[in-house]
Amino acid sequence: MWRYFGPAFVASVAYIDPGNFATNIEGGTRFGYSLLWILLWSNAMAILIQYLAAKLGIATGKTLPQNCRAHFSRPVTIGLWVAAEVTAVATDLAEFLGAAVGFYLLFGINLFLAALITAVLVFLMLAVELYGFRRLEQLIMGFVFAIAGCYAIEMFRITPDWKSIAYHVAVPEINSKSILVAVSMLGATVMPHVIYLHSALVQARKKEDSFACPTSQWLSKFRHLKYELIDVLVAMNGAWLVNSAMIIMAAAAFYKSGFEVSSWEQAHRTLEPLLGHLSATAFALALLLSGLSSSTVGTMAGQVIIEGFLDIKFSVFLRRFLTIIPALVVIGLKLDPLRILILSQVALSFTLPFALVPLILLTRRASVMGDLVNGRRTNTLAYIIAGVIIALNLLLIYQQLGGEFGA
Repeated sequence: MWRYFGPAFVASVAYIDPGNFATNIEGGTRFGYSLLWILLWSNAMAILIQYLAAKLGIATGKTLPQNCRAHFSRPVTIGLWVAAEVTAVATDLAEFLGAAVGFYLLFGINLFLAALITAVLVFLMLAVELYGFRRLEQLIMGFVFAIAGCYAIEMFRITPDWKSIAYHVAVPEINSKSILVAVSMLGATVMPHVIYLHSALVQARKKEDSFACPTSQWLSKFRHLKYELIDVLVAMNGAWLVNSAMIIMAAAAFYKSGFEVSSWEQAHRTLEPLLGHLSATAFALALLLSGLSSSTVGTMAGQVIIEGFLDIKFSVFLRRFLTIIPALVVIGLKLDPLRILILSQVALSFTLPFALVPLILLTRRASVMGDLVNGRRTNTLAYIIAGVIIALNLLLIYQQLGGEFGA
């Protein structure tokens, strides 16, 4: 089992990245515990989606973009690639900004200099893969556990209302004021770029399990899928707990006290008198570790996207260099990083169907999946998830055009 742990943990970094920090803090500060149910259902969606992405990679030996290129027409493939690149740009922007802000909060250095330091460290993290992909996986898993540790500290420093938390986890509640934050939380939790990436992450294990005997190959696929399901369940539920801790911390520290938090700097500065220096430091450190690890994962996803859809070889280091530019522009123009991050997560929610629908179409085809084709219940759940995500996006458009709806 230990040998199979890793791919889902790497994917789970995207579920606790700076975009999640931004949307969860916004949601907890403005609406208290009332949006916790979004995280529960988003996590349930993420578990199924990540399982399907891993299953596609295991069954076909190809990534989702490669399968799209092989099974869809060229115009459709190009359209899906454009949507995937929008996803990659929005993701990289959020993650890079988060790491830079983490450096700024911890050490007080200039934000532009912090961005340059972030770029250097991400290049070094990507270079770890030269010593084997497993080493890079272990490094990212270490970051995940460190982020979880930081939020464990936060939970010990606050006094949350557990009855209210349990109620809002179980009972959905949404209105015109919270729809933007709710959709951005969905986009930040069910991240489209790791749908592409997870189908690639399982390939290393598949190569390790290569057998000449057809029967052994068949059994190996089912064993790999079983262990990958456990990997997904552990990693995704861990990410859900960290996300929930973010909202609970923001609600207990800011919403209950009536503080208006409009920036990360203000959140960090406000935490110290409320919860102490340790809590403020843990918040900034978690943001930094989240930004560094998710920037690395986002770059890997971008490489899978461009190589798979266009059938070209593309350097991961060149990809990282190109994706630095939008973040540097945002910092140079002195735009609000928190607001930019929330809008980037809304963009991710809108591009999510362009990754999810092809994944469902491919995994339901026996000609593509063979014995690992989706069952009827799996397909039904996948259709429901896609429908809910699309409906929420349409609801947001309606609200932005002036429509109103109640709780």
